[in-house]
Amino acid sequence: MLALGRDAGPPRLRLERVGFAELPGWARADMKAAVQAFTKSCLAFEKAPGGAPFGAVDSGVDYGTVGEWLPACHAAADVSAGDAAAARRFFEDAFVPMAVTNYGEARGLFTGYFEIELNGSVNRHGPYQTPIYRRPPELAQMPRLSRAEIEDGALAGRGLELFWVDDPIAAFFLQIEGSGVIRLHDGRKVRVGYDGQNGLPYVPVGRLLIERHVLAAGEVTMASIIKWMRAHPRAGAALRRDDPAYVFFRIVHGDGPIGAEHVPLTAEHSLAVDPRFIPLGVPIWLDAKERFDQREAVRRLVVAQDTGGAIKGPIRGDLFWGAGSVAGERAGRMNARGSYWLLLPRVVAARVIQDEAWD
Repeated sequence: MLALGRDAGPPRLRLERVGFAELPGWARADMKAAVQAFTKSCLAFEKAPGGAPFGAVDSGVDYGTVGEWLPACHAAADVSAGDAAAARRFFEDAFVPMAVTNYGEARGLFTGYFEIELNGSVNRHGPYQTPIYRRPPELAQMPRLSRAEIEDGALAGRGLELFWVDDPIAAFFLQIEGSGVIRLHDGRKVRVGYDGQNGLPYVPVGRLLIERHVLAAGEVTMASIIKWMRAHPRAGAALRRDDPAYVFFRIVHGDGPIGAEHVPLTAEHSLAVDPRFIPLGVPIWLDAKERFDQREAVRRLVVAQDTGGAIKGPIRGDLFWGAGSVAGERAGRMNARGSYWLLLPRVVAARVIQDEAWD
């Protein structure tokens, strides 16, 4: 998120009604995949009581109740798969776009993430020496062990190892991404997903490399960090220990990966947001341009379906690009500035507009 003035105070989300014609690139976008992503969120809506609040706790915005969002779910279910015109009509009929600002600032930071793949084993042997830990049952009561302490064996010998993998660098980035696929040496593939964190703050190693004048700001991507770590194994291992945060995992069965909304993510159409400001399940029109290549724009309709430790503020997002090397390359170099617009059901938007008029 862009820096605020010293006297601006805490982040403050504000919404303003706009027309669909004002959304950059809306008229040329394909909405079919976004409908499918939204219907996945509807599975989560339908499990909640209709009168339950649909909202972000610190937003200051009345996002209505779950029951006020369900009619959009019912309409989405009637959209035929592959019908681009019907998909567009659905969003334009069911929702009202609302521009997001934070003290008048409409632009923020947008990054990318993906589902990483690692080679692993259920037993420690040969090259498989790096553990992937399950969440300790007493995590909430245990001391906040740092990454360095855990790597030095603070959890060893307790049977908490889910898998052993052959690449400590890949294991580190699995923690940053929050989900991945373990390819076992017998040919099986097992998906793992986020299941808690040690409670210590996440420190971006890319920022540390910039501060230490190892890499220039315009050079820092996931690919460049990995390349540097492989070229400098001892220094890379020390750098990873400078990030005290540590993530625990669980085995995920079925379709995935699973986001914070507890529904499967959709490649290129699921966005991680700060749930204090943006409700999970809300459709969002995203317009962002890469900071280091202004010719490359990311314009698409996404759905807020995940969260992340580094995703903080009213205008901040992390786009899920899918699984595999191509998705990893795209996610690793995404560092964009842009804006987004929330799509709210008409009955909810009418109330938000009225509230804002009297603010």
